[in-house]
Amino acid sequence: MSVLPLVFTSGWASGINAYAVVLLLGLFGATGITDEVPESLQRPDVLIVAAVLFLCEAVADKIPYVDSAWDTVHTVIRPVSGAVVGALLAGQSGSLSDLAAGAVGGSTALASHTVKAGTRMAINTSPEPFSNVVMSTAEDLGVGGIVTFAMFYPKAAATIAAVLLVIGLVVLFFLIRRIRRFLRRRAQRREEKRMAREAPPPP
Repeated sequence: MSVLPLVFTSGWASGINAYAVVLLLGLFGATGITDEVPESLQRPDVLIVAAVLFLCEAVADKIPYVDSAWDTVHTVIRPVSGAVVGALLAGQSGSLSDLAAGAVGGSTALASHTVKAGTRMAINTSPEPFSNVVMSTAEDLGVGGIVTFAMFYPKAAATIAAVLLVIGLVVLFFLIRRIRRFLRRRAQRREEKRMAREAPPPP
């Protein structure tokens, strides 16, 4: 079960930025920092694709409303990535079944993705763009820091990831009402625009 903390941490991080996780793990394995990363994540083509997609996410994630659209697209991608990375790590270690590791990585990624997407929807209720930039930058730094920390202290990193996940879920619970109000207002504006377009011209 020694690989379980790394699987949990990588799953949490994948729910926030899956491409950064693949890129970091691949680089750590390719440079010899750790031998727990499978060769499939160290391949040059995988690293290049992960780097390009990471840069795309770094830009999209800082633009209001674009970030929420990006999160919607990645509702499936991030949990699947967390499950695949977890299964690969387990297969490399041999200390945990691939199925169990995939379940842990995927479910943790789904939970952290839900927190990220919900928090961004709440942030987008504010008209200024700076909060998006600050939050996105903090998420990128947090993912990089936790994944790097997990290479040397996997249990401590997993504990930090678990605490952050619980805090995020609690915060999201209190933000749900604000998100619902925002969605109702946006739907109302769309309906008003539709009615304005369909209204007959004045005589």
